[in-house]
Amino acid sequence: MRHYEIVLLIHPDQSEQVPAMLERYKGLITASGGVVHRVEDWGRRQMAYLIQKLAKAHYLCLNIEVSPATLAEIETGFRFNDAVLRHLTVVKSKAETTPSVMMKSVEREEARKAPQQEAA
Repeated sequence: MRHYEIVLLIHPDQSEQVPAMLERYKGLITASGGVVHRVEDWGRRQMAYLIQKLAKAHYLCLNIEVSPATLAEIETGFRFNDAVLRHLTVVKSKAETTPSVMMKSVEREEARKAPQQEAA
């Protein structure tokens, strides 16, 4: 089994279905004997360029350990899911379990916005 990092860009109108999609993909991974090491929901973010006339997307990051056959099955699911705008799979040398740099910036943004929302 190999370690992978998968980043998904989900259509912003499908943000409500993200938890169900995550459970489906986690089920595929664990059913085949794989392990989910880290799941990060980065939320809706601005994209660098338009994809299908959209400026924003819902970002997800998964760090998993699966067999290549299971990975191929998961990526086929991404291709046929209209909600997935783009996906990127990167082979990692070891399991990543600490928060990513992107997740740390998301947490900083949320911490900065929380006092502003309380004041309003």
